[in-house]
Amino acid sequence: MRYDTRRMAKLIITIDGPAASGKSTVARLLAGKLEAGFLDTGAMYRAVTLAAMQAGVDMNDQEKLLGVLGTSRFRFSSKEGKMSVSIDGVDVTERIRQPQVTANARYIASSPKVRRKLVEMQREFAAGEEKIVTEGRDQGTVAFPDADIKFYLTAGPIERARRRQAELRAKGQTSSIKDIRMAIEERDRIDESRAVGPLRPADDAVVVDTTDLSIEEVVEKLSCCVEENA
Repeated sequence: MRYDTRRMAKLIITIDGPAASGKSTVARLLAGKLEAGFLDTGAMYRAVTLAAMQAGVDMNDQEKLLGVLGTSRFRFSSKEGKMSVSIDGVDVTERIRQPQVTANARYIASSPKVRRKLVEMQREFAAGEEKIVTEGRDQGTVAFPDADIKFYLTAGPIERARRRQAELRAKGQTSSIKDIRMAIEERDRIDESRAVGPLRPADDAVVVDTTDLSIEEVVEKLSCCVEENA
């Protein structure tokens, strides 16, 4: 499925990668540096997940999940490198980060029909921005295959587990590196084997290993690449 490039942003930058590779933070900071819109696709999946939970639908029923998209009114807005989310006029930006929503988001991510609809929503979002940095797991391969610049961030499993542990601690949650690593590797397995939009770098993506780099160093590296190629 191709999309109408005439309705897209003038500059589209995609950042894909596995969990805890740093893509969300890097994408947000890069968008701010470039004064571009920011699309957090994970927030979209979480929003649909929350709406489905509120509606009490069976998370294994694709048709009912698709129905949630048709009956709920979602609004996503980007400002100063941040993405706000509302469902039926209610701000849920913080609520979509709740652990139960995170746990159930996999049902949305594994639904081919819902994913296709969300890709359409992602393209509509991009159409409203002059420049946009979008992050996820299939942005450069499925959502925006004609993006101007594509990045794929990765990092070693232990480093990714350490980062996730730090995030959890900041939220007052605790978990061992071993358990976190096992969860991350299981998430990778699911994402990489998914029938629709599997996790993989686009053929023309710039792959960046962030294991030994600070967030600031990664942003600078990507920023320089954008300047050279935009």
